[in-house]
Amino acid sequence: MADNKAKSTKPANKTPPRSPSDPTKDRAAKRLSCDSNSSHEGAMAGEISALEEAFRKFAIHGDTRATGKEMHGKNWSKLCKDCQVIDGKNVTVTDVDIVFSKIKGKSSRTITFEQFKEALQELSKKRFKEKSDEEAIQEIYKLIEGKAPIISGVTKAISSPTVSRLTDTSKFTGSHKERFDPSGKGKGRAGREDLVDASGYCIIVEYVVVLYKALICKFHTPFMKN
Repeated sequence: MADNKAKSTKPANKTPPRSPSDPTKDRAAKRLSCDSNSSHEGAMAGEISALEEAFRKFAIHGDTRATGKEMHGKNWSKLCKDCQVIDGKNVTVTDVDIVFSKIKGKSSRTITFEQFKEALQELSKKRFKEKSDEEAIQEIYKLIEGKAPIISGVTKAISSPTVSRLTDTSKFTGSHKERFDPSGKGKGRAGREDLVDASGYCIIVEYVVVLYKALICKFHTPFMKN
């Protein structure tokens, strides 16, 4: 009897066949439903991806320790400026700073990507007043997606009368004037020290040598005879 009970309970240990409600089939159904979404929703997903890429590029700009997951206020302002979110009319630098302070936490100095999108939503209402809320947020996304920080060129010298007076070599006097040639190029050591130029032809030196030889020839012979 014990053997019969063991045999009868053995099939119960086998893995039962998967039912139609199996989780893997549910995931496949969800994936198929996602693939069958409209092309508009697919475009929306692409825009968000490009937006996040731009967010990370600006978030790490100028900070070697940044991870790209959070953005500081100065980088937020640079993003709005470089991507022309700030137009000087509807959106100003002050508006950008106010929105950043409003979105970030009280004790935080940075914003996350989700907070970044909230901030853009706030600015989109001011930047594109004539459009609906949905159209405005898409327009402001287009300004940012795919963009990267603009690297400024070499800083130009400040042009002012004082600076010009200090850098114009033609107005130098005294020993300072002797340190530059007429074109404004520095002479180097020759402008600081009196150097003897022995590389050229000097008629005076040749005259002294000839005179010396003549005197030697005139007085040398009688001296030798004596």
